[in-house]
Amino acid sequence: MKLTEVHYPAGLPIDGYAPGHFRINGQVHAGALVLAEGRVQAWAGMHDPAPLLALTGSVDVIFLGTGADLVPPPAALRTALEAAGLGLEMMNTPSACRSYNVCLSEGRRVAAALIAV
Repeated sequence: MKLTEVHYPAGLPIDGYAPGHFRINGQVHAGALVLAEGRVQAWAGMHDPAPLLALTGSVDVIFLGTGADLVPPPAALRTALEAAGLGLEMMNTPSACRSYNVCLSEGRRVAAALIAV
């Protein structure tokens, strides 16, 4: 079997996650975070739309990882992101991490807003 190394041309890959933290591009980050445009920033969670709205025009879709289980985001968050033209894909955090990495490796304009499991 031939293995091919994955390259991430325009962002930081999610190497792993565990209760309370993520490993992003080899560094450990605790708590909820937003990954976009090669940056990682702390995030206060689904009641903090500002870091997500700041991505308007630079990403096409945000993968929202809601923790261990799928939890619908507040209606105000969905409405604000839709009004800004940002796509939102909700899923549990493990699925959001995988989806983000796949799309990132394809060179797509994606972001991840992740709540730690």
